[in-house]
Amino acid sequence: MKTFKGKPVTLLGQARQVGDKAPDFKALNTKLELMGLSDFKTPYVILNVVPSLDTTVCDRQARTVNTELTERNDVVVLTISNDLPFAQARWCGSAGLSNVITLSDHLESDFGMKYGTLIEELRLLARSVFVLDKNRTIIYVEYVDEMSQHLNFDELLSFVKKMPKE
Repeated sequence: MKTFKGKPVTLLGQARQVGDKAPDFKALNTKLELMGLSDFKTPYVILNVVPSLDTTVCDRQARTVNTELTERNDVVVLTISNDLPFAQARWCGSAGLSNVITLSDHLESDFGMKYGTLIEELRLLARSVFVLDKNRTIIYVEYVDEMSQHLNFDELLSFVKKMPKE
């Protein structure tokens, strides 16, 4: 069961698992341009999903994942939330993270429905992470059970560090 601050929530869309082909999706970047998974050509893509960047848990997740995992040239991290693109741009500026790529799924919930992360009751995205290989197959996934809790950062960082260099 998935919860948000102890209250049960319903996740809409199709949950994904290791071995699934990652579906393409469309979301807005901070310039209000529609972008999708197919726009990113690096061998590995990490989909870092947060309910809202304006919370301390999400802020820490975005900072940790982007700081720790963008050291590799063969990895791009996409931080996805239902925050408006303007709020995402403001967060990036105030966080001092100019190289973070944020995408907003608020318009059509395309990502949320394709990855099983749309919280029906709140219209936010469920805290989760997906690591995709060069064939855009999901090779690592974590859906957090309680949305106010952190990802298992140690496990994620260890997994990424062990991925073969591309």
